[in-house]
Amino acid sequence: MKINCIFVEKIISQFIREELNKFGFRKGILGLSGGLDSSVCAFLASKALGPKNVIALILPYGKTFPQDVEDAKEVVKLLGIRSKIIDISPMVDTYFSLYPTENKILKGNKMARERMSILYDFSAREKAIILGTSNKTELLLGYGTIHGDMACGINPLGDLYKTQIKQLAEHLQVPEKIRNKTPTAGLWPGQTDEGELGLTYDEIDKILFELVDLRREKKKIIASGFKREAVNKVLKLIKKSEFKRRLPIIPKISSRTVSHDFLYPYDWEI
Repeated sequence: MKINCIFVEKIISQFIREELNKFGFRKGILGLSGGLDSSVCAFLASKALGPKNVIALILPYGKTFPQDVEDAKEVVKLLGIRSKIIDISPMVDTYFSLYPTENKILKGNKMARERMSILYDFSAREKAIILGTSNKTELLLGYGTIHGDMACGINPLGDLYKTQIKQLAEHLQVPEKIRNKTPTAGLWPGQTDEGELGLTYDEIDKILFELVDLRREKKKIIASGFKREAVNKVLKLIKKSEFKRRLPIIPKISSRTVSHDFLYPYDWEI
């Protein structure tokens, strides 16, 4: 689980530059929450693209998390990147005034998708690719909102577990108060990731590493000292969220009814 931070920084920085170049982009844009993952992404993007080519949108819901906004502003100031603060509460509140609910998850999902809607609008305005901030832990567990915080153009952090991102954050000199924050999606006051998941990130990441990276069988993982209930819970979350990690499934019609030579002639000029 321990990473070579110098090597990882180099690989991800190169990845950001190369992927943007492939698509003809020079700028990256991200939602900056003031939390660990988005701060690390901002630091890496700044190193990869230069501060003037990184745009951070700070998208609070009213005054719900004022300290997170201040932390995000501090990251912007430290890096010298461009930024804009947009309060999403008018848009979200208007929707729920028409379609009210007391379900916190529904409200949280709407907030996440509203933020991403704004990010995609600004990505078009700025001709910038959206940099995702979901880590490997969240992606494997499906702990995120599909078409919300899980949406992006490229995802620099997607192959790093949460605990590995914390190692990288220390190497990048992300402010200590951000590194030591209790992880939260910032969807409602008092909400924490570990509280919702029922396990600590340290426990989850160790189990995921055994299951995914080492491809060990469940019975062997349990025999090595992990609690059966914890392993079963992680496996259940992985299976339950499989649809979030796949593109929409399309039934193949053309291959059965139409010649590929007709659909995709080789002499087309572009």
